[in-house]
Amino acid sequence: MASRNGEEKVELGFNDVNETKTKKDWILLSLRVVAFCATTAATLVMALNKQTKSLIVGTIGNTPITATLSAKFNQTPAFVFFVIANGNASLHNLVMIALDILGPQYDYKGLRLALIAILDMLTMALASAGDGAATFMSELGRNGNSHARWDKICDKFESYCNRGGGALIASFIGFILLLIITVMSIAKLLKPNRINHAPIP
Repeated sequence: MASRNGEEKVELGFNDVNETKTKKDWILLSLRVVAFCATTAATLVMALNKQTKSLIVGTIGNTPITATLSAKFNQTPAFVFFVIANGNASLHNLVMIALDILGPQYDYKGLRLALIAILDMLTMALASAGDGAATFMSELGRNGNSHARWDKICDKFESYCNRGGGALIASFIGFILLLIITVMSIAKLLKPNRINHAPIP
């Protein structure tokens, strides 16, 4: 009887660990899905961001001279880098979602968790750099720089700047989620689940 009770306790311990593991895996998977949506939205909004406007560039007598100007994301290297960084983050999360769904069948000698943690860190670092570069250029476009005599452009291309700001917000949401995902991946790597077997009397 004592042996059976001990076996039941051990079995209950296995079930508790499996339930906890499943819950944590679903939380991580849900965070990846939301992060994927955020970075994909940021990529698409910025990549499709364009505004064309006719502006008065001078006058001859009383006749204004107009010119048609366009503001595009690819005119600013920082925004191009932003699109690349967020596109990479989207692709990374999509691959990780597929791996989470497929499970450990592609695990080679326990290297899957280590590889995922490393890729999460690299993706987060790249996304952080892209967000920082785009934020700096956005601030410059909105306020200019009087010391360098760089004029602001958001007073002329307001829609372009508003859409860029929306892309930045979505990207920062994705970055925060990537940070949480990275912490969870490292914790999952460094602290594997252990089962405390109940002593069998």
